[in-house]
Amino acid sequence: MPYVTVKMLGGRTEDQKKALVEKVTDAVSETTGAPKENVVVFIEEMEKNHYGVAGVRLSDKE
Repeated sequence: MPYVTVKMLGGRTEDQKKALVEKVTDAVSETTGAPKENVVVFIEEMEKNHYGVAGVRLSDKE
């Protein structure tokens, strides 16, 4: 049973997250041969003040 975790900044719509889950499920099923009903997708949304690049939080770049 494949488990996939997608970590991304918050702010996507419910429709975008639904499409992401569908497409990730399709891709994993197609490439691994796992049945779609066995593919689990987790979405972990992060806030900009919890994510930094090159020593700077994204919330500080705005």
